[in-house]
Amino acid sequence: MYGPEFAADPAEFYRRARTTGPTTPVELAPGVRATLVTSYGAALHVLRSTETFAKDPRRWNDLNDGTVPPDSPVVPMMMYRPNALFSDGEEHRRLRGAITDSLARVEPNTLRGYVERSADTLIDRFAPTGRADLLGEYAQVLPLLVFNHLFGCPAELGLKLVEGMSGIFDGVDAERANELLTTTLFHLVALKRKQPGPDVTSWLTLHPARLTDEEMIHTLVLLMGAGTEPQQNLIANGLRLLLSDDRFAGDLSGGSLPVEDALDEVLWTDPPMANYAVHYPKRDVMYEGALLKAGDPVVVSLAAANTDPALANDQRAGNRAHLAWSAGPHHCPARSEARLIASVAVEKLLDRLPDVELGVPVGRLEWRPGPFHRALAALPVTFPPAPVVGATAEPPASPMSRPGGPYTRAPRPHQQPTRPKNGWARLLAWWRGE
Repeated sequence: MYGPEFAADPAEFYRRARTTGPTTPVELAPGVRATLVTSYGAALHVLRSTETFAKDPRRWNDLNDGTVPPDSPVVPMMMYRPNALFSDGEEHRRLRGAITDSLARVEPNTLRGYVERSADTLIDRFAPTGRADLLGEYAQVLPLLVFNHLFGCPAELGLKLVEGMSGIFDGVDAERANELLTTTLFHLVALKRKQPGPDVTSWLTLHPARLTDEEMIHTLVLLMGAGTEPQQNLIANGLRLLLSDDRFAGDLSGGSLPVEDALDEVLWTDPPMANYAVHYPKRDVMYEGALLKAGDPVVVSLAAANTDPALANDQRAGNRAHLAWSAGPHHCPARSEARLIASVAVEKLLDRLPDVELGVPVGRLEWRPGPFHRALAALPVTFPPAPVVGATAEPPASPMSRPGGPYTRAPRPHQQPTRPKNGWARLLAWWRGE
């Protein structure tokens, strides 16, 4: 599941996997064995059966006995961290409560306004040129601006966080990337304990759950991981669908923007995190004729479950029964915020550039390899050059702070990013002004 063939056509992989039943053995990385759950019913069973399946990866046999080396590219995504994602029972409830209470203090209307103004700032950079890579110049950058701002992260730390998180998702020197990420977050937590502000990081430090520094760091790893890579994929995959599918293209030319319908479709068929929700059987379990051994990872394919032929339903619009946000006690606590950011980002782009078109045939778009995400490598588009709207060079006031409060460095309008570089390397060069 880690090669370019899987990335190019995961639907065919899932089709073949289903021939073995609701579960199938897979390899997530060289030498990393797991069981993949491909049916909707089996996925719900694993996600909800806390008495049988645990989230704590300290149960992982192959990592414990050295079969999987610590420098394996998937380890930073699967290793134990003291946060809500990798805990069970009362510990999970305590850590998750701190997250949900802190996120509840983010006001949706002011968050929407911030995303709109940040989107305008980014679009102003490429609108006069008539062409752009909507992944590297828009979908990747917007979640970064939102994350850094909502979490009170200074720009110099934000750069390092982006570099560390991207290395983990892409499996590029993942061990070094994980060290960079945790070290940088240690500095952010120390800053917020010393100088708390109106931001999510500060609210977490002050929560009655009394998170330790280690718990704070790995809770932020969880929130950043969920708020950057999956968010950019939801935005980019939504734009790809709107610009390539005839069901939506007619509505776009007619002035109607069926953005919510497109996002529903993406969450069903190309969820940003396609395969994750790793669980570990607490004991040997027989499920539909397959032995799931205690301590061996069981990975839920959210994408395969959503496209299970047993669900056969052509009407996706408005249907929110998909598993893109997972299910059970570990379902995503920020799905409303994530959907708001994605819908605003897509609506703003299509409003500013109504005649935007894909720069290459949709079949020539490339997908980034990796077992967990469903991520485009680039999203080139063309459009008639459009005027800027005068977005300010500095970011707008925080959705949760007074004017003059903490903010991060904003992009400079009209400066074109360095185009020869790819992905996160291009984003980092853009942020540095190279």
